[in-house]
Amino acid sequence: MTVNRQILLTETPQGKLAESHFKLSEGQVPEAKDGELLLRTRLISLDAANRAWMQGATYRSAVNAGTVMAGGSVSEVIDAKAPGFAKGDLVFADTGWQDYAAVPAKTAQKLPKMEPLSHLLSVYGIAGLTAYFGLLEVGKPKAGDTVVVSAAAGSVGTIVGQIAKIKGCRVIGIAGGASKCKLLTDELGFDAAIDYKAEPVGKALRKAAPNGIDVYFDNVGGDILEAVLFGMNNYGRIACCGAVSQYDGAAPAHGPRGIPGLVVVKRLTMQGFIVMDYQDKHDAALAELQGWVASGKLKVMEDIMEGLENTPKALVGLLAGDNVGKRMIRVS
Repeated sequence: MTVNRQILLTETPQGKLAESHFKLSEGQVPEAKDGELLLRTRLISLDAANRAWMQGATYRSAVNAGTVMAGGSVSEVIDAKAPGFAKGDLVFADTGWQDYAAVPAKTAQKLPKMEPLSHLLSVYGIAGLTAYFGLLEVGKPKAGDTVVVSAAAGSVGTIVGQIAKIKGCRVIGIAGGASKCKLLTDELGFDAAIDYKAEPVGKALRKAAPNGIDVYFDNVGGDILEAVLFGMNNYGRIACCGAVSQYDGAAPAHGPRGIPGLVVVKRLTMQGFIVMDYQDKHDAALAELQGWVASGKLKVMEDIMEGLENTPKALVGLLAGDNVGKRMIRVS
């Protein structure tokens, strides 16, 4: 335990993110000070939000060039200088892309020990909880509702669609590529899937949802959000989770058109959220998610890549839509 490999963001990308924007560096393993934990990274979470952090402050501070790339991870406590933690504990923390990190204990969330460990980042981690709260607390689906999910083959979308089916809804997924659409309908139980790369989304939605859309879980923003807006029913609910179509590359020429008029005329509710908004309900949500997984009602889709050095490649690929389910890097 003498070398700490780190992935640095060498420059802030102006266009699309590339592997050349990062470099692998080696530093010293830090020591835990009073009130801190020394952590060894086990699994790094890869999320579209990683790219958004390079553009400026969001719900967290921006990632600046020349610093360790930020990111959450499942990590193991190597040394604890704070009460309530012990060597060998598992935690979720913002360690960044590196082998070891010293973090304030108050920022670390203790995790249960389970196998597979990867479930702590996918269905029982931010992905699963984001899907759960965004759909149920913001989307408020009722049995018989038509629910549309964008980026439906991604880490959050795969779970949103399945929960909507559990709640008795008709579910339509929007994804890129025939193989992803086939997975949604054949393996995850979606009622229909739209390949946005192969057909106009608005036209396809009119066919797949002839009676309109009650709930839309938006992961992408942009033109797909615009297309869905025109298909929403009166009093429809839109849960705004992300806008991955606008994170990577040049800013779009225009935002979704029709929002002011459609929101008023159709009396739509559009609400953004982040998973931390529902901290007080996490335990109940996890218990329900665990029950669905144990019963086979909820299938867990994971995309695990090996090696810290492959983290840049993995994020670039995620932004290009290469992943199915939750993408993560196994470090140790």
